[in-house]
Amino acid sequence: MQKKIAIIGDRFMLPDVFRSEIEKACGNSLDIRTLEMAWPDEPMEFGNPALGLDKVKEYFGDPDEVVDFIGDAEIFVTQLSPLSDAMMRRLPALKLVAVSRGGPINIDMAAAKTHGITVVNVPGRNASAVAEFTIGAILAETRLIRVGHEALRKGEWRGDLYRADRTGRELSEMTVGVIGYGNIGTRLVRLLRAFGCRILVSDPYVQLSADDRNAGVELVALDDLLAQSDVATLHSRVTAETRGLINKDTIARMKPGVIFINTARGPLVDYDALYEALVSGHIASAMLETFAVEPVPSDWPLLQLPNVTLTPHIAGASVRTVTYAAEQAAEEVRRFIAGLPPVNPC
Repeated sequence: MQKKIAIIGDRFMLPDVFRSEIEKACGNSLDIRTLEMAWPDEPMEFGNPALGLDKVKEYFGDPDEVVDFIGDAEIFVTQLSPLSDAMMRRLPALKLVAVSRGGPINIDMAAAKTHGITVVNVPGRNASAVAEFTIGAILAETRLIRVGHEALRKGEWRGDLYRADRTGRELSEMTVGVIGYGNIGTRLVRLLRAFGCRILVSDPYVQLSADDRNAGVELVALDDLLAQSDVATLHSRVTAETRGLINKDTIARMKPGVIFINTARGPLVDYDALYEALVSGHIASAMLETFAVEPVPSDWPLLQLPNVTLTPHIAGASVRTVTYAAEQAAEEVRRFIAGLPPVNPC
């Protein structure tokens, strides 16, 4: 009997890429149906108690439409579709959910366990993309790329940026502090080593790899990292402990004139405190990729500051992220069909 697989993709995680990778891994004798949602051209949602979605967040899709599409499928592959307890009750055939993202926050995990549904994910799927993007973010600030670009777009030739008292610094003479040493942080450290900078890492739950330790990377307390770093770049996960990690107090402990980078998550930062530090000059400049509210309001004060580079939460978006996540999801589907345990159970 053919396995029935429902795939709901979007305009980033394309459903045809999922299908192609699943067929490569499992063959063509599958009953696969696909649906494409409008994200990211339309925004995701963050929980809607009125629709019974209070236990899921960062999702896209109407619950009834999702349930109707999954129907009698045993396997469901998605990136952003929500699955609540009430939805699972209407899907008695469903046994495997493959979520092509680092955390299955669009799935009610407690309900999945109750209903005997296996959920798998793709940890670190965009680690390479975010680490690479972070290098670009750091260079945009340290080498005044943003400053020169914005001036030239206005027809202003900033020859004065060649002055010794105004020009940027090379990473080889700087100390870079990496806060968080998970999938992204470890990859970033590997890239930073090529620049010859001093690298500090703060993460209370991990040890440095032997390779990084032998290369001179230093594991330090957060206060030591903040006091010594010329660049502080944030890569922690959002937990009860890390929410608001960068706040008025921790900013005050940063080295004066520090460059701050956030390509992690918005809730890690008190943006009001960051704004004050950028206005005062205690933080020389910042590159911000994630925000407390997304999309950011058009009148948000940080949008008006001249010493900030901003991007709309795109660090993890790369063509390789799409193909890698689809490959990993396909492998989980193959293993499920073959009766093997999952690689990344949630």
